Amino acid sequence: MRSLVTLLFISLFALVPHLAAAQGKADDDTMFERRADSPWWVSGQLNLIEQAHPTFTAPYSGPNSLQPKAELRVSRVLTLFTGLRLGHGWEVFADFESAGGRGLGDALGLAGFTNLDVVRNPSLGSAPYLARIMVRKVIAFSSDQVDATPSPFGLAAHLPSRRLEIRAGKLGIVDFFDTNSVGSDSHLQFTNWTIDNNGAYDYAADTRGYTYGLIVEYDTPRWSLRGAEALMPTVANGITLDWHVARSRGENVELELRPSTSLTLRLLGYANHANMGSYTEAIAAFRAGQDPLPDIEQHRRHGRLKEGAGANLEYATTAGVRLFARTGWNEGDSESYAYTEVNNTIATGLDIAGSRWARAGDRLGVAFVSNGLSTPHREYLRLGGIGFILGDGTLRYGRELIAETYYTAHLWRGLFASAGAQFVAHPGYNRDRGPVAVQMARVHIDF
Repeated sequence: MRSLVTLLFISLFALVPHLAAAQGKADDDTMFERRADSPWWVSGQLNLIEQAHPTFTAPYSGPNSLQPKAELRVSRVLTLFTGLRLGHGWEVFADFESAGGRGLGDALGLAGFTNLDVVRNPSLGSAPYLARIMVRKVIAFSSDQVDATPSPFGLAAHLPSRRLEIRAGKLGIVDFFDTNSVGSDSHLQFTNWTIDNNGAYDYAADTRGYTYGLIVEYDTPRWSLRGAEALMPTVANGITLDWHVARSRGENVELELRPSTSLTLRLLGYANHANMGSYTEAIAAFRAGQDPLPDIEQHRRHGRLKEGAGANLEYATTAGVRLFARTGWNEGDSESYAYTEVNNTIATGLDIAGSRWARAGDRLGVAFVSNGLSTPHREYLRLGGIGFILGDGTLRYGRELIAETYYTAHLWRGLFASAGAQFVAHPGYNRDRGPVAVQMARVHIDF
């Protein structure tokens, strides 16, 4: 598998001089042209990511450590997007997906894991599954229209400038919350979990990143306000969702401000109610001799509350450079449950359009993120506790520091190839382990 992906990647880059001439002849960035007047939407994507790291320093490892021996893994995500405009503001969507391959260390040992495409439970296999099935209703509050770009999540090319949008069904919360045009796309941009998303946003989702929910959004030309209620998993990182909404649900609200065409600010808040454990209670039980090791699973309680907040900024300059920044925090005693083990984070980065070197479809990106833990969370890990991602057996705490860079080349129509690298200091917040250097090759096709 490594040789196939690597040879494909090298072959595509070798064809850049030939494909560059053809690139300018195509008006679309997909392999097949779409009819703008069609009520149907049918598209697809294939994303292949190969990542590797060499041997790194680790005097000890635990059950959830990133292993220090050299490793190479390949992941694959194949998606079929379908949609239909029904008229009178109604649209329906059904998406099917297959996620295969594995991530480095099976996605254990790093809070800011290196590949967003990886499913954290490889035992689920690569059989196709229904990723999304949802309905959208747009209710006009004005007669004037604004242009919109049709996508797999919204089919209309024009929308009322003031409107109410309602979505319901199976969906991904971060398809609509905490989005960022510079740092949200593992297919063409960064691949680290805590750069593509806010690491402290423990958003409602099953293992694959989907949930059932209701999203209501009010849009105006200068601002938008959206809220969502969604199902939480029955256990941390679980595939089964809890339908007992009185005791288990994720509540989300986001205010998006657009004071100018170049600046966007999003302010996020969320509250999760779920069968979560308490780090403080697990530590107390261990110190009282009740548990041989701190075990948060033994101290779960239905309806426990976890709250968090975040901010998300993006700014586009006139020189083809786009800047972004994120910061986030969550209450640090209830266990990390659905996304990753981060209690506070700050990230910043940029991308540069290839038009500066006569490659308009290419992009170069650089980003940095610093992730941290609350006091009870770090003490739980230091005493030998295990989370659903982390657990070295002990811990000499330090903030997890990550830098990532990539270059994506638009070769022809919907064909892209990327090279990238990440550097992780204090993997899993442990100063005794690492640093870790990760190399990346990626091939992406939009159909």
